[in-house]
Amino acid sequence: MQNFRSDFSFTRELPENLQALETLSWNYWWSWSTEGVNIFHDLDPQLWEDVEQNPRSMLRQISDLRLLQKANDPGYVERVAKLEADFRAYLDSGVKTLEQNGRAISARHPVAYFCAEYGVHNSLPIYSGGLGILAGDHVKSASDLGLPLVAVGLMYRYGYFRQKLDEDKYQQEQYADSFAGEMPLKPVLGENGERITITVSLANHPVHAQAWKVEAGKTLLYLLDTNIPENNEADRPLTGYLYGGDRDTRVMQEILLGIGGVRLLRKLNIDPSVFHLNEGHSAFLTLELARELLKDNELTLDEVVPRVRDKCVFTTHTPIAAGNDVFPTDMIEKYFSTKLLGKLRISLDEFLHLGSSDAENGSGVFGMTPLAIRMCRSANGVSKKHGEVSREMWVQMFPQFQSAGEVPITHITNGVHAPTWIAPSLKTLYEKSIGENWQEILRDGSAWNEAVEKIPDREIWQIHRSLKRHLIAFIRHQQMQKYGYEAADVLDPNILTIGFARRVAAYKRWNLMLHDAERLYKMMDNAEGPVQFVFAGKPHPHDQGAKLILQELLRRQNPAWKQRSIFIEDYDQEVARFLVQGVDVWMNLPRRPLEASGTSGQKAAMNGALNLSIADGWWMEGYDPNHPNGWVIGVAEDDTDDDAAVDAADAESLYSLLENEVIPTYYRRNKDGIPADWLRMMKNSLQTLTYNFSSDRMLRDYVEDIYLG
Repeated sequence: MQNFRSDFSFTRELPENLQALETLSWNYWWSWSTEGVNIFHDLDPQLWEDVEQNPRSMLRQISDLRLLQKANDPGYVERVAKLEADFRAYLDSGVKTLEQNGRAISARHPVAYFCAEYGVHNSLPIYSGGLGILAGDHVKSASDLGLPLVAVGLMYRYGYFRQKLDEDKYQQEQYADSFAGEMPLKPVLGENGERITITVSLANHPVHAQAWKVEAGKTLLYLLDTNIPENNEADRPLTGYLYGGDRDTRVMQEILLGIGGVRLLRKLNIDPSVFHLNEGHSAFLTLELARELLKDNELTLDEVVPRVRDKCVFTTHTPIAAGNDVFPTDMIEKYFSTKLLGKLRISLDEFLHLGSSDAENGSGVFGMTPLAIRMCRSANGVSKKHGEVSREMWVQMFPQFQSAGEVPITHITNGVHAPTWIAPSLKTLYEKSIGENWQEILRDGSAWNEAVEKIPDREIWQIHRSLKRHLIAFIRHQQMQKYGYEAADVLDPNILTIGFARRVAAYKRWNLMLHDAERLYKMMDNAEGPVQFVFAGKPHPHDQGAKLILQELLRRQNPAWKQRSIFIEDYDQEVARFLVQGVDVWMNLPRRPLEASGTSGQKAAMNGALNLSIADGWWMEGYDPNHPNGWVIGVAEDDTDDDAAVDAADAESLYSLLENEVIPTYYRRNKDGIPADWLRMMKNSLQTLTYNFSSDRMLRDYVEDIYLG
């Protein structure tokens, strides 16, 4: 590893009237402020693209000439000054103290949110997909709502992989060193000005980590990093890769995240009111809390567990047992020494039982989800259906109950951060038609419904058409940059455009749409009402089956397929923003009930796209037949275990909906050239889904039902 970084500061003299850009570049608030994005983009549009929307890199690389040009542009200088004033006012609004049921959250006793990945912005590449994006949105909404919250994670130097397709359309993985450039990371220092470090024991030897701080509005995100001189060469890469390496690497990362994260908070004198384990990766933190309570007294683990549980809450995101982290018992024995077991005052067998999914017989492996369920006062899934699935999945842990329905796992349906995902032009329309306080109005469902209803249909349609052209221009530019395609060769802004972007995995059923390929090709090539597809997504590096699924999809040679479908490489937040803001329809085809929630369709809905989705995850709650806002593929429940039969039925439902409802509705225009029925559905989508599936609503549910529940 080497290339140790002590900080990411550099000396760059900015013109006096642009010095606010330095302050703004350190805090990711700029990324969800419409004008923040514009300010940095307009400083140097080409450089902004070259540095992949990283303002720290931009300020280091921008030419003196360009800086002075903008410093002498009165309009630009005024915009910077206003943005700085808005940022100061935002920070000055502070955080709240919240109390309920004898519990309290305050600045002195915040929520401590633990997650293995965070998708705050694509310029901080420490996320792989939905879990990280959700965590990033959770952090942002905490800031917007003034909820006292600190977040803890790991600083993956090489992050998740960058995707590159070879000539045979097979995925190759490439990794970039984030530490080679500029990042908005500040070193975490103690009162004496020295770097704060923590130490954990891994396989009977100490491993040290320094901490970095990321500012996301009013919320601080702390990231642990083992690439420091105090560690030996074998331990420095521990935080090198997200979801990389073998099982030993994974268990060591999770010990560092959970146990090391708690130790970091203690060194920062942060005393959380509640610890939120977002997925099971951080579940070892409960053992550290127990160790603290057992120190210097004669109590037993059983006596302190209730106190640990009272401090901890857990969210599970995985609806299949294989998706939950489990480790062989000999591996757990390797990393949890006799000395540690002595501190916890339990035997090895008792320790292993904490991670067993079978309360009576043991499961033979140590699971992070069972550990979290046992050691937390609440557990929740991420949609209503996922809550039901989770109760069934973990019923063996609760032999005292007669049915799965009694298992104490609830649900909080996921949401997404509206200011991050709603297109800037649509936000501008809301500011004009609803008011500059549109985000506050959005937190009141009935008020939001009434406000959106008053927006003229034509204005919504014009913005949508503009966003669609922007998406296609982006795709054409990307294709030209990578492959040298002529711009006119890619897509048509007048054709119904369906987006399908998600992780490539067998249960996501990327190939379902090709169940009857000739029937699909006929729809794509229909002169009266054609349809085109935009795809994006990454298979996991070790999932060879998923790589072959993607390769088979991309090697199709049918002329209609080649002309009217496109795959965008290296799916990340920037690509996602263009897609969810520009497509007409968002499609989702998971095998029921394996979509825990899914949030990409929520982002698309907030931009007026219509969902065409399997009845699973969030869409079971989002679809409103009384105010049509999309379409449901298949049925909510299947009475067969025959996957082939289910696939055939779902494919038939998909094709029928496309042929008989989706395509005709889109191309049916009134005398003004507007698809009135389609636009009514768009408005229904904006009204019924933007409020219900915002991360602000999600976070309020967590506060009222979980944190203070």
